[in-house]
Amino acid sequence: MRTPRRALLLTAALTTSGLALSACSSTSPGGSDSDGLTVLASFYPLQYIAEQVGGEYVSVSSLTPPGAEPHDLELSPSQVDQLGSADLVVYLSDFQASVDQAVDANPPSQVVDAAKDVTLHAADHDDHAEEEDEEEHDHGSADPHFWLNPTLLPSVADDVAAALGEIDPEHAQEFTANATTFADSMTDLDQRYTEGLATCTDRTIVTTHEAFSYLAEQYDLTQVGISGVDPEAEPSPARLREISDLVESEGVSTIFFETLASPKVAETLASELGVQTAVLDPLEGLTDDTQDYLSVADANLEALRTALSCS
Repeated sequence: MRTPRRALLLTAALTTSGLALSACSSTSPGGSDSDGLTVLASFYPLQYIAEQVGGEYVSVSSLTPPGAEPHDLELSPSQVDQLGSADLVVYLSDFQASVDQAVDANPPSQVVDAAKDVTLHAADHDDHAEEEDEEEHDHGSADPHFWLNPTLLPSVADDVAAALGEIDPEHAQEFTANATTFADSMTDLDQRYTEGLATCTDRTIVTTHEAFSYLAEQYDLTQVGISGVDPEAEPSPARLREISDLVESEGVSTIFFETLASPKVAETLASELGVQTAVLDPLEGLTDDTQDYLSVADANLEALRTALSCS
C-alpha cells in the first residue's frame, strides 16, 4: 500500500496534469516533434532494453532520472502527461507505485509490463529492519530485481519488439531483428558469468540489500543482505549481529555496497570486522553516462571474481 502522503502527491499530479499539458515542450518525451516513436521506460534496465530493440526508430526516456534511486519514484505532473501521450510505456508493475497509478489513470496507447514476461520471486518481507521502516516502504509481494539475471531480459525485449511493430508495422522486422541481437548479447553475458564464476572458492555474497537473488540463483551463489529488497530500510541490531557472525564463520572477505544508496552501514560493518568493501551495482540506474548495462554487468562480474577468490 502507498502511504497517504504519496497518494496525495500523485492525486495532485493527476489533477493538474491537464493544466500542465499545454506548457510541455513539444520536444520533451511524449511530445509530437520527436524524430521517432516516443518510448518511456520507468527505470534504467527497461530503458536499455527499449533502446536496443527500437534502435534508430525510437526516442527513449526514463521516468527515473539518472543517478536517482527508483524504488520510491514520485512523478511530476509533466511526467504524468508524458506517460499518457507516449507511443509506448515500458514498466514493471508493483515496483514503482506512482507509475502503476499513472498508467491506470492516464493509459498510454501501448504498454509493456515486464512483470508479465518473467516469473518473479517472492520478496523477503522480513526486511531485517526496524518495524517503522517496514511500514514506510512496500514494493509488493515480489522481488523486482529480475534484470540482474541476463537470461530473463530477452522475453521483455520480444514483448517490446512486438509492441513497437504494432505501432510501426513498416519497421516491425527491424524491431524483431534487434530483439534477436539483444538476446544474443544476453546469452554472451550469461556465458561470461557462468565461466567466470565456475571456479570460485567462495560462494557467499554479502550485500547492502537483497537485490541479487536472481543473479545468485542463476550462478549458484548465496546472497545475504544486510537489509531486504528495499535499499532504504535500516537494518536492525539483531540483523547486524547475524551478518557479523556469518562473515566471521564463513570467512567472507568482502561486503558489497551500491552506487545509488549510502555505503555507510557496509563500510562501518566491514571496518569493525576487518574485511574489504567493494561496489556491486544493482543496475537500477546509471551514475556515469559512459556506461551501459553490459559494461556495468561486466564490472560486477570482475568484482565478484575478486571477492569470491575465483581462479
